[in-house]
Amino acid sequence: MHTGGFPWLTVLIFLPLAGAGALFLVKETHARAMALVITVADFLLALPLWWLFDSSSSHMQFVEHVQWITSPPIHYSLGVDGISLPLVLMTALLMPLCVLISWESITTRVRTFMSVLLVMEGAMIGVFIALDFVLFYVFWEAMLIPMYLLIGVWGGPNRLYAAMKFFLYTLVGSMLLLVAVLVLYFYGGHTFDILALSQVTYPASLQMWLFWAFFAAFAVKVPMFPFHTWLPDAHVEAPTAGSVILASVLLKMGAYGFVRFSLPMLPDASRMMTPLMAALSITAIIYGAYMALAQVDLKKLIAYSSVSHMGFVTLGLFVMNQEGIEGAVMQMVNHGITTGALFLCVGMIYDRTHSRLISDNAGLAKPMPRYATFFVIFTLSSLGLPGTNSFVGEFLVLVGTFLWSKAATAIASLGIILAAVYLLYMVQRIAFGVPSPRELPRLQDIGHRESGTLVPLVVLVFWIGLFPNPLVSRMHASVTKTLETMARARVAPTSHPSATHRPPVLLTATGESQAGRP
Repeated sequence: MHTGGFPWLTVLIFLPLAGAGALFLVKETHARAMALVITVADFLLALPLWWLFDSSSSHMQFVEHVQWITSPPIHYSLGVDGISLPLVLMTALLMPLCVLISWESITTRVRTFMSVLLVMEGAMIGVFIALDFVLFYVFWEAMLIPMYLLIGVWGGPNRLYAAMKFFLYTLVGSMLLLVAVLVLYFYGGHTFDILALSQVTYPASLQMWLFWAFFAAFAVKVPMFPFHTWLPDAHVEAPTAGSVILASVLLKMGAYGFVRFSLPMLPDASRMMTPLMAALSITAIIYGAYMALAQVDLKKLIAYSSVSHMGFVTLGLFVMNQEGIEGAVMQMVNHGITTGALFLCVGMIYDRTHSRLISDNAGLAKPMPRYATFFVIFTLSSLGLPGTNSFVGEFLVLVGTFLWSKAATAIASLGIILAAVYLLYMVQRIAFGVPSPRELPRLQDIGHRESGTLVPLVVLVFWIGLFPNPLVSRMHASVTKTLETMARARVAPTSHPSATHRPPVLLTATGESQAGRP
């Protein structure tokens, strides 16, 4: 195993998985505390990666590699670069917050609920750090069952419909992803090594077929228009922790798939499909914003705002320049922080009023001033106020889009204007509106546990908004390498794989590559 030291990545995956099993050895009443300890420990173990990461290197770092199956050659291979590192850290940070927000709201099958959260954490981190396609696919599929259970067991009145819709949409896309992986295996020299397959030149016609197979899996996950219809139902019915995981992590996996696989492996197809992908992204930006304007349910409003904001992510990826891709990756992180925080806020007020309707939760600034302050901060971040994290990401995406098409930039900018409309209208009613005539329980402001859940996200909102360079500098080399890989001549002169096959890449402990693999 080429770890170069402590196996950081293996621990990040298997600590929560082991913890999920260990929960069944303790009493039900101790499940919450034990889950919190495990998720906090996982986050603390992820933090050193930030400081130990070499931002000047574009190679995979903290690499772990060991043979898993001899024939076909499948390896347990892990590593992070500047694109996956912030997503791993964001995932590790959000999971303790999901435990905290579920502390009082989940009262049935608590031990099972916490175990499902821990399994979910291990699988999500595994997706971002897997360097073998089979291993990636195992983690990709492993996420479906826990999320299905979160929605279907602990969700709202229509939970079974929402859970089944989510499961079927994502399962169909995953089946096509498996077909694409098998095709890459045979055309790429009988290897599942993701980095090696990124160095193989594929025929243009094959690239198109593979692009659409990847698109089916990743577009549903983002979700891109018009594959978004499962998202509002899933968000509305999911418990608060499920909504946070959906918005903050699961949606990012589709965008991560595009930047990790579609762009470097299928550059010619990606270039040919750029106009269509940009059109779908801009449609999502405008459509999601208009749909958010019409919502009276807080969760649905934030769900449709996610469709709009993720449109900026896919737009930045497919303009295929440094500014656009870096802005898209940064916006993946920003959206996870801000939208996850908004869902946490919705969960807090729902625990008190048992209603998600805006009209039933108006005028909260007076009885709940601390809550209203947090809610306003995250709303302003979501609309991209300068000084907050979302402004930096959206600005970079629009700069990259401007370099590609001025007209596309002008149309996409309408999404920012519409976001200001629906978000400011929402916060005006929630914080300063006329209280509902409906008889509600006496509202108590958020306490220390709920404030502690939101404070880390507030810190990130302003830290990234005011000092974005530490985040940008860590992803810069990896994004540059992705663009350099795409810039090379990629169209194969023949469809036979041996004409363009290059030896698989062997990762050393330092992350450097060597031809061949023993």
